Amino acid sequence: MPLPAPLHGVVPPVCTPLGPDGEVDTASLGRLVEHLIEGGVHGLFALGSTSEVAFLTDAQRRTVLETVVGAAAGRVPVLAGVIDTTTARVIDHARSAAVLGADALVATAPFYTRTHPKEIAGHFRRIRAEVDLPLFAYDLPVSVHSKLSGALVRELAEDGTLAGLKDSSGDEGGLRRLIVELGGRDGRATGPAPHFSVLTGSELTVDAALLAGADGVVPGIGNVDPAAYVRLHDAALAGDWKLAAREQERLVALFALVDAGPEADMGRGSSALGAFKAALWLLGVIDDGATAFPQIPLSAESVALVAERLRGAGLTPVR
Repeated sequence: MPLPAPLHGVVPPVCTPLGPDGEVDTASLGRLVEHLIEGGVHGLFALGSTSEVAFLTDAQRRTVLETVVGAAAGRVPVLAGVIDTTTARVIDHARSAAVLGADALVATAPFYTRTHPKEIAGHFRRIRAEVDLPLFAYDLPVSVHSKLSGALVRELAEDGTLAGLKDSSGDEGGLRRLIVELGGRDGRATGPAPHFSVLTGSELTVDAALLAGADGVVPGIGNVDPAAYVRLHDAALAGDWKLAAREQERLVALFALVDAGPEADMGRGSSALGAFKAALWLLGVIDDGATAFPQIPLSAESVALVAERLRGAGLTPVR
């Protein structure tokens, strides 16, 4: 479907349900898409970090995107992560995404190799030139090991290379400065990049980001409770900041489920992704809470803690 300009609202990074054999569970993925759309989300981001994209084969990536696009059936736009180490590899993923029906692309800067800002700019410009779909930059320095500067993002926004930014840098001050430079909440229509979308990946401070002028959020835990993020967004849009804050505080409490896995036994990412999937399994959305190898699965005790967090947030497990 045509991509709104700027893209706004709640755009969850869709989890990738896996079976015990490690293959994509397309039936569960289809149900998850329905769960998200029924929750009122404004778009879907397939093949992001929460989708475990780094663990998937190229064939599995294609299966995921084909399933998400098919299940969405044009009701909301689908953004496809085309994340990889080098420009050539990203372009291969981008071409595949275009054929499969994605509405936009999401790419990080190159990684593994060290790159200069001029090289990063060339990377995004080459992707945009090779595949005629709106392109979003994904700023994720914890994984990419380089930070997209505000000056670079603004340059690529102004010349039309980028349609938006998904900011997961944790640099909320830098994000606010960028929003101000691009025209701010009320001035975007006359700012230097009026159609550029700023989406925060900092899911625990969404109300503050929306107040500052961000266009939306890409929340991992939005897989579990998409309707709550939609309520938060709608309250902010209506200027009801007290209601937005209450929704945010409830989501902060729910987010504590990512600590269900003990740090001594697994990585933070394994715990968070395992908790999201355990919650979706407990809610009856997906058939298995398996995460991609070599991530360590949650124990039964940890899954029980996830269930407690769900109940505390008013969500009722069916398993």
